[in-house]
Amino acid sequence: MTALIDNARSKALKGPGLKPAGVIVLQFLLIFFFEAIEYSITKVGLFTGLAILLSWIGGTILGRKGTSYVNAINPPIAFLIATLFIYSTIGGAGIKVTKIGLDLVNALAGVSPYLIIGAVIAWAAHFIIVKNEKAER
Repeated sequence: MTALIDNARSKALKGPGLKPAGVIVLQFLLIFFFEAIEYSITKVGLFTGLAILLSWIGGTILGRKGTSYVNAINPPIAFLIATLFIYSTIGGAGIKVTKIGLDLVNALAGVSPYLIIGAVIAWAAHFIIVKNEKAER
């Protein structure tokens, strides 16, 4: 697994990779962009879920060593913040707590399989990367 990630990193980046803040920004912007487009067309679901999975993969490949923890925990938080921002602006709900709450539950229902699958993969990758980094020392 680590050899695959290192091979992909060497082809994707010439430098050391993204710092944790860069991984966070990358994942938030990717999720926000796809969710805003999908919400403008229809309900949040497939494309946002694929963007969440892609953000985990992108964070793993483009991040430096030591960013796997940030990569594993950030996408659900980025999705929450993006959803709240989109529903209070594009969605027209304003700051009505009941409307935003219902929309948030609806959005979570649409992307929950992707959040669960991505979290399992990201945490497994994190533990494998940490184990291999400890073995290298």
